Amino acid sequence: MRTYPTDLLLAVEHVEHSLRNGDLAPLRDALAREGVTDPLRRFDCEQLFEGLDRLLGGVSQYPWQPLTDTDDVLETRPVGAVLLDDERAEATLRGLLLAWALGNPVTVRSTRPQLWTAVMEALRDAGVPLPDGHVVAPGTDVTGVRVDVPELPADAAVALDCQAPWVHRLLDRRHLPGTSLARVRGDDTLERDSRLTARLRYLVARARRAPYYADLPRITSAAGLTGLPILEKQALEANSLPASRNLCSGAAPSGEVLRSGATSGDPRYIVYSRTDWENMVREAVPMLYALGVAPGDRIVNTLFGGGMYGGLTTTFSEFSRMPVECYSTGQFVTVDDLLMLTKNFRANVILGMPALILPLLRDAKKRFPELRIEKVLYGGTPMTENDKRWLREELGTQMVSSILAANDGAQLGYQCHALGGTLHHVNDDYTLIEVVDENGTPVPEGTTGELLITSMQKFEGALIRYRIGDMGRIFEHTCPCGLSGRVLEYLGRSDGLIRFKGETVLYGDVFAVLADLHVSQLQIEVFTEGSKEILVIRTEAPTPPDPGRMRELLVSKFDVLGDYQDFDSTLDVFELRVESLAEGELPRNQVSGKVKTVIDRRLEVSA
Repeated sequence: MRTYPTDLLLAVEHVEHSLRNGDLAPLRDALAREGVTDPLRRFDCEQLFEGLDRLLGGVSQYPWQPLTDTDDVLETRPVGAVLLDDERAEATLRGLLLAWALGNPVTVRSTRPQLWTAVMEALRDAGVPLPDGHVVAPGTDVTGVRVDVPELPADAAVALDCQAPWVHRLLDRRHLPGTSLARVRGDDTLERDSRLTARLRYLVARARRAPYYADLPRITSAAGLTGLPILEKQALEANSLPASRNLCSGAAPSGEVLRSGATSGDPRYIVYSRTDWENMVREAVPMLYALGVAPGDRIVNTLFGGGMYGGLTTTFSEFSRMPVECYSTGQFVTVDDLLMLTKNFRANVILGMPALILPLLRDAKKRFPELRIEKVLYGGTPMTENDKRWLREELGTQMVSSILAANDGAQLGYQCHALGGTLHHVNDDYTLIEVVDENGTPVPEGTTGELLITSMQKFEGALIRYRIGDMGRIFEHTCPCGLSGRVLEYLGRSDGLIRFKGETVLYGDVFAVLADLHVSQLQIEVFTEGSKEILVIRTEAPTPPDPGRMRELLVSKFDVLGDYQDFDSTLDVFELRVESLAEGELPRNQVSGKVKTVIDRRLEVSA
């Protein structure tokens, strides 16, 4: 069975705490007598994490490191049995910790067997899986790679030790050409559960540093996730900055802070530590390759930026690692910008939200009929099949791919070239998605429900079983792209339903009915006006359809939108209004650029 560096880190943290608390005073004294004058310096969990993270190109990605210049991976494996001849206790201790961190069974040849037996037992007392370890007498014939660990100055940082040449004798690296991160993880079926369990075990341990999660039960299996409490939006807001520091770990500040789109209420601030940010970028680069980005692409990035919103910021960090040329215009892009970039720089890719890029591209096409865009990458809101068809027919677009993402937890899912509609591959190693009913109970595979996310590699302001307010269903799928595994069918916001005349109207159903009229954006608003309840349906389309025709179509498909009602028909208490707008005329959120899809002003309370 594979072991993971994160479990060794948890074991070291356990020993570190025990030494500080005096629980391992005999071991501390024994190490000091043998020349380890400052045992706490050698059991420094944070320093060891930093060193291993640099050595491995990401502890959280172990055992595969995605390469940024290609869609390949490097695989890191233990060399196998390691032999340490115990000449200096301080060097032997460093060798044991790093050999175990990299998954190697270790034999120590020593004249002080009790010391190393006690060290191994103290580490195993953390209750996490660790490699085998044995202590034998000097001169014993042992098979394995003999590693000589050089002396280290007493004040040297553990993190720097991880960069020393001797450490590379503890690992074996091989390049897997033509193998993507998603493919190698998908093929790792025998280790999948243990891999995810190790990720969850480390996440929960890190989360427990924050007051909000201090009493969180430990995880012993991937299935144990469902026994943890659900994080509701109200609790997240109440315990996050600026309202509270209860979700902060107390670590020294580092990294980047984003803010929510704040479509309603006060904004919430999302902290990504330096490690969290690096993990996001490491996981995003192979996802962008899977979306269709290729070396040499020239990308117009129109995602929203400013106001600490993350769309432009995160992708800027990701594209800067890749062999592509990027033009980060943000939401302020103009038709002139787009035409200049496609003509002079030969930009062939555009990234943005449909609410912004579709009107932009249509205007650009009118001004320059020869306009061509090879790839369109989008996020924020779904794109209609009519709009995708227009891109392919009018702009010669070969690839239209969607990213599901959120400021809270970064990328949730992505489309390869073979997935259509709202189907998305998921990455359980980065964001583990559950589907539950309204009571938080997991539903059977393929059943529609509410989505919970657990951000597996975000440790500051951890998100564990966070109800994001979206609906979907997950099922196993063998994709023509070659991946087999879980896919998410994203079904929109869980508040995307409207109660009207005592009946329920689903936003998605209304949108589907309007598809034949080439509608690009839909907003539904309900409010009261005097004694009447008003339902307004607003649409955007490149060629706005006749409102009367839309009204007739909607009433023919939804009885509740017509004269039907379950009470006295002489009472005039409901009204349907239809507004047909040109593209770009619906109001956009100034921070996120999104169109609010459902507005129920009946829920508003006057001051």
